[in-house]
Amino acid sequence: MIANTNSILHNPTGSFSNAIVTLFVSSEGVTSERRFDKGLTIAQLKERLEPITGVPCASMKITLFSKTDAPLCSLDDDAKFLGFFPCENFMRIHVTDTNPHRVKGAFTDVSQVKKFEISEEEYEKRNDSVRAFKQRMKLGRFADGASTSGSSSTVAEDEYKEDAEKIKVGDRCQVVVDDAGGLAKRGVVKFVGLTKFKPGYWVGIEYDEPLGKHDGSVGGEKYFDAKPKYGAFARPNKVEVGDFPEEDFDLDDDEEM
Repeated sequence: MIANTNSILHNPTGSFSNAIVTLFVSSEGVTSERRFDKGLTIAQLKERLEPITGVPCASMKITLFSKTDAPLCSLDDDAKFLGFFPCENFMRIHVTDTNPHRVKGAFTDVSQVKKFEISEEEYEKRNDSVRAFKQRMKLGRFADGASTSGSSSTVAEDEYKEDAEKIKVGDRCQVVVDDAGGLAKRGVVKFVGLTKFKPGYWVGIEYDEPLGKHDGSVGGEKYFDAKPKYGAFARPNKVEVGDFPEEDFDLDDDEEM
Protein backbone atom coordinates (compact mmCIF):
# COMPACT_ATOMS: atom_id res chain seq x y z
CA MET A 1 0.00 0.00 0.00
CA ILE A 2 1.34 3.45 -0.95
CA ALA A 3 1.76 5.82 2.01
CA ASN A 4 -0.06 9.15 2.28
CA THR A 5 1.78 11.57 0.00
CA ASN A 6 1.21 14.65 2.15
CA SER A 7 2.79 13.01 5.20
CA ILE A 8 6.09 12.19 3.49
CA LEU A 9 6.72 15.09 1.11
CA HIS A 10 9.75 16.66 2.67
CA ASN A 11 10.77 19.61 0.52
CA PRO A 12 7.82 21.80 -0.41
CA THR A 13 10.04 24.82 -1.11
CA GLY A 14 11.96 23.22 -3.99
CA SER A 15 15.38 24.00 -2.43
CA PHE A 16 17.62 20.92 -2.80
CA SER A 17 20.96 20.45 -1.04
CA ASN A 18 21.93 17.44 -3.21
CA ALA A 19 20.72 18.32 -6.68
CA ILE A 20 21.48 14.95 -8.31
CA VAL A 21 19.89 11.68 -7.26
CA THR A 22 20.63 8.17 -8.55
CA LEU A 23 17.50 6.08 -9.04
CA PHE A 24 16.69 2.66 -10.42
CA VAL A 25 14.12 2.85 -13.21
CA SER A 26 11.86 -0.12 -13.82
CA SER A 27 9.05 -0.80 -16.23
CA GLU A 28 7.74 -3.72 -18.23
CA GLY A 29 10.86 -5.51 -19.44
CA VAL A 30 13.14 -2.58 -18.51
CA THR A 31 15.49 -2.04 -15.57
CA SER A 32 18.27 0.53 -15.47
CA GLU A 33 20.16 2.87 -13.18
CA ARG A 34 19.86 6.60 -13.96
CA ARG A 35 20.83 9.94 -12.50
CA PHE A 36 18.27 12.75 -12.35
CA ASP A 37 18.32 16.37 -11.28
CA LYS A 38 15.95 17.00 -8.38
CA GLY A 39 15.14 20.32 -10.02
CA LEU A 40 13.24 18.53 -12.79
CA THR A 41 9.49 18.82 -12.72
CA ILE A 42 7.59 15.55 -12.87
CA ALA A 43 6.49 16.52 -16.39
CA GLN A 44 10.16 16.89 -17.41
CA LEU A 45 11.01 13.61 -15.66
CA LYS A 46 8.35 11.84 -17.72
CA GLU A 47 9.91 13.21 -20.92
CA ARG A 48 13.23 11.64 -19.92
CA LEU A 49 11.60 8.37 -18.92
CA GLU A 50 9.63 7.95 -22.17
CA PRO A 51 12.61 6.88 -24.37
CA ILE A 52 13.89 4.68 -21.52
CA THR A 53 10.67 2.78 -20.85
CA GLY A 54 8.71 3.24 -24.09
CA VAL A 55 5.70 4.48 -22.11
CA PRO A 56 4.12 7.71 -23.48
CA CYS A 57 4.13 10.68 -21.11
CA ALA A 58 0.36 11.07 -21.44
CA SER A 59 -0.37 7.63 -20.01
CA MET A 60 2.60 7.35 -17.64
CA LYS A 61 2.18 6.66 -13.94
CA ILE A 62 5.28 6.86 -11.73
CA THR A 63 5.53 5.16 -8.35
CA LEU A 64 8.42 5.76 -5.94
CA PHE A 65 9.76 2.81 -3.95
CA SER A 66 12.10 2.90 -0.95
CA LYS A 67 15.54 1.30 -0.76
CA THR A 68 13.84 -1.74 0.77
CA ASP A 69 11.46 -1.75 -2.22
CA ALA A 70 8.42 -0.62 -0.25
CA PRO A 71 6.01 1.69 -2.15
CA LEU A 72 6.21 5.27 -0.87
CA CYS A 73 4.11 7.49 -3.09
CA SER A 74 2.99 8.32 -6.62
CA LEU A 75 4.73 11.11 -8.48
CA ASP A 76 1.43 12.35 -9.81
CA ASP A 77 1.75 16.14 -9.89
CA ASP A 78 3.43 17.19 -13.13
CA ALA A 79 4.09 20.71 -11.81
CA LYS A 80 6.01 19.61 -8.72
CA PHE A 81 9.76 19.09 -8.66
CA LEU A 82 11.28 15.65 -8.26
CA GLY A 83 13.02 16.94 -5.14
CA PHE A 84 9.64 17.74 -3.64
CA PHE A 85 9.22 14.01 -3.13
CA PRO A 86 11.34 11.94 -0.68
CA CYS A 87 13.79 10.75 -3.35
CA GLU A 88 17.10 9.39 -2.12
CA ASN A 89 19.95 7.65 -3.88
CA PHE A 90 19.25 4.08 -4.99
CA MET A 91 15.53 4.20 -4.51
CA ARG A 92 13.40 2.91 -7.37
CA ILE A 93 10.81 4.55 -9.59
CA HIS A 94 8.46 2.22 -11.42
CA VAL A 95 6.73 3.36 -14.61
CA THR A 96 3.32 1.96 -15.52
CA ASP A 97 1.35 2.56 -18.72
CA THR A 98 -2.26 3.39 -17.82
CA ASN A 99 -3.47 3.10 -21.43
CA PRO A 100 -6.06 0.29 -21.32
CA HIS A 101 -5.67 -0.36 -25.06
CA ARG A 102 -1.93 -0.90 -24.95
CA VAL A 103 -0.84 -4.39 -25.99
CA LYS A 104 1.28 -5.87 -23.24
CA GLY A 105 4.79 -6.70 -24.41
CA ALA A 106 4.37 -4.88 -27.72
CA PHE A 107 7.85 -3.36 -27.45
CA THR A 108 9.62 -6.00 -25.35
CA ASP A 109 8.32 -9.38 -26.52
CA VAL A 110 10.70 -10.30 -29.33
CA SER A 111 8.62 -13.36 -30.18
CA GLN A 112 6.09 -10.99 -31.76
CA VAL A 113 8.70 -9.59 -34.12
CA LYS A 114 8.89 -11.10 -37.58
CA LYS A 115 12.48 -12.14 -38.06
CA PHE A 116 14.46 -11.86 -41.25
CA GLU A 117 15.78 -15.27 -42.17
CA ILE A 118 18.21 -16.28 -44.89
CA SER A 119 19.52 -19.65 -45.97
CA GLU A 120 23.15 -20.60 -45.43
CA GLU A 121 23.68 -20.70 -49.20
CA GLU A 122 22.29 -17.21 -49.74
CA TYR A 123 24.24 -15.82 -46.79
CA GLU A 124 27.45 -17.27 -48.20
CA LYS A 125 26.86 -15.40 -51.48
CA ARG A 126 26.54 -11.98 -49.82
CA ASN A 127 29.55 -9.69 -49.87
CA ASP A 128 28.14 -7.24 -47.30
CA SER A 129 27.89 -9.68 -44.37
CA VAL A 130 30.02 -9.97 -41.25
CA ARG A 131 31.33 -13.30 -42.53
CA ALA A 132 32.38 -11.75 -45.84
CA PHE A 133 34.15 -8.94 -43.98
CA LYS A 134 36.02 -11.41 -41.77
CA GLN A 135 37.01 -13.44 -44.82
CA ARG A 136 38.39 -10.33 -46.57
CA MET A 137 40.24 -9.19 -43.45
CA LYS A 138 41.33 -12.75 -42.53
CA LEU A 139 39.90 -12.42 -39.02
CA GLY A 140 38.91 -15.07 -36.47
CA ARG A 141 38.48 -18.51 -37.97
CA PHE A 142 39.38 -17.08 -41.39
CA ALA A 143 42.83 -16.03 -40.26
CA ASP A 144 45.80 -17.76 -41.86
CA GLY A 145 46.21 -21.19 -40.32
CA ALA A 146 42.86 -21.05 -38.51
CA SER A 147 39.77 -23.14 -39.12
CA THR A 148 36.52 -24.10 -37.42
CA SER A 149 36.65 -26.93 -34.94
CA GLY A 150 34.36 -29.02 -37.11
CA SER A 151 36.32 -28.59 -40.32
CA SER A 152 39.68 -28.94 -38.58
CA SER A 153 38.50 -32.23 -37.08
CA THR A 154 37.52 -33.53 -40.53
CA VAL A 155 40.82 -32.44 -42.05
CA ALA A 156 42.73 -34.09 -39.20
CA GLU A 157 40.91 -37.38 -39.62
CA ASP A 158 41.54 -37.43 -43.38
CA GLU A 159 45.19 -36.47 -43.04
CA TYR A 160 47.50 -38.91 -44.88
CA LYS A 161 44.50 -40.94 -46.08
CA GLU A 162 45.65 -40.90 -49.71
CA ASP A 163 49.12 -42.18 -48.77
CA ALA A 164 47.63 -44.81 -46.46
CA GLU A 165 45.47 -46.26 -49.23
CA LYS A 166 48.64 -47.29 -51.08
CA ILE A 167 49.83 -49.46 -48.17
CA LYS A 168 48.39 -52.76 -46.97
CA VAL A 169 49.02 -55.08 -44.08
CA GLY A 170 51.74 -57.61 -44.88
CA ASP A 171 53.75 -55.28 -47.14
CA ARG A 172 57.49 -55.18 -46.66
CA CYS A 173 58.50 -51.61 -46.04
CA GLN A 174 61.08 -49.13 -44.98
CA VAL A 175 60.51 -45.97 -42.97
CA VAL A 176 62.35 -42.93 -44.31
CA VAL A 177 62.92 -39.46 -42.91
CA ASP A 178 64.23 -36.85 -45.34
CA ASP A 179 66.27 -34.97 -42.74
CA ALA A 180 67.91 -38.16 -41.40
CA GLY A 181 70.36 -38.50 -44.27
CA GLY A 182 68.29 -41.06 -46.16
CA LEU A 183 68.58 -43.73 -43.46
CA ALA A 184 65.76 -46.25 -43.15
CA LYS A 185 64.32 -48.93 -40.88
CA ARG A 186 63.02 -52.07 -42.54
CA GLY A 187 60.10 -54.16 -41.41
CA VAL A 188 56.59 -55.49 -42.08
CA VAL A 189 53.36 -53.49 -42.16
CA LYS A 190 51.08 -54.79 -39.40
CA PHE A 191 48.45 -52.02 -39.22
CA VAL A 192 47.03 -49.23 -41.44
CA GLY A 193 44.30 -46.88 -40.23
CA LEU A 194 43.10 -44.37 -37.63
CA THR A 195 44.22 -44.50 -34.01
CA LYS A 196 43.09 -43.11 -30.68
CA PHE A 197 46.41 -41.52 -29.71
CA LYS A 198 46.49 -38.96 -32.56
CA PRO A 199 44.20 -37.99 -35.45
CA GLY A 200 44.94 -38.92 -39.03
CA TYR A 201 46.15 -42.16 -40.59
CA TRP A 202 49.07 -44.16 -39.20
CA VAL A 203 51.01 -47.25 -40.30
CA GLY A 204 51.96 -49.82 -37.67
CA ILE A 205 55.22 -51.60 -38.38
CA GLU A 206 57.11 -54.49 -36.85
CA TYR A 207 60.78 -53.86 -37.56
CA ASP A 208 63.26 -56.61 -38.37
CA GLU A 209 65.42 -55.45 -35.48
CA PRO A 210 64.53 -54.03 -32.02
CA LEU A 211 64.45 -50.47 -33.31
CA GLY A 212 60.87 -49.70 -32.32
CA LYS A 213 59.22 -48.26 -29.25
CA HIS A 214 56.62 -50.81 -28.17
CA ASP A 215 54.91 -54.13 -28.94
CA GLY A 216 52.08 -52.67 -31.05
CA SER A 217 50.28 -51.05 -28.10
CA VAL A 218 49.98 -47.31 -27.42
CA GLY A 219 48.12 -45.79 -24.48
CA GLY A 220 46.79 -49.19 -23.39
CA GLU A 221 45.25 -49.86 -26.82
CA LYS A 222 46.49 -52.89 -28.79
CA TYR A 223 46.72 -52.17 -32.55
CA PHE A 224 48.90 -55.08 -33.73
CA ASP A 225 51.17 -57.80 -32.40
CA ALA A 226 54.93 -57.31 -32.32
CA LYS A 227 57.83 -58.29 -30.12
CA PRO A 228 58.73 -55.71 -27.46
CA LYS A 229 60.74 -52.81 -28.89
CA TYR A 230 60.07 -54.03 -32.43
CA GLY A 231 56.79 -52.15 -32.95
CA ALA A 232 56.35 -48.56 -34.08
CA PHE A 233 53.90 -46.22 -35.80
CA ALA A 234 54.85 -43.93 -38.66
CA ARG A 235 52.95 -41.58 -40.89
CA PRO A 236 52.05 -43.10 -44.29
CA ASN A 237 54.07 -40.50 -46.17
CA LYS A 238 57.20 -41.75 -44.38
CA VAL A 239 56.65 -45.38 -45.36
CA GLU A 240 57.79 -47.01 -48.62
CA VAL A 241 56.74 -50.55 -49.48
CA GLY A 242 59.12 -53.02 -51.13
CA ASP A 243 62.36 -54.89 -50.34
CA PHE A 244 65.09 -52.65 -48.99
CA PRO A 245 68.47 -53.20 -47.38
CA GLU A 246 68.50 -52.90 -43.63
CA GLU A 247 69.39 -49.44 -42.30
CA ASP A 248 69.41 -48.17 -38.72
CA PHE A 249 68.42 -44.70 -37.49
CA ASP A 250 66.05 -43.10 -35.00
CA LEU A 251 63.07 -40.96 -35.97
CA ASP A 252 62.25 -37.87 -33.96
CA ASP A 253 59.11 -37.87 -31.80
CA ASP A 254 57.07 -35.82 -34.30
CA GLU A 255 57.31 -38.49 -36.99
CA GLU A 256 57.20 -41.74 -35.02
CA MET A 257 55.06 -42.89 -32.10
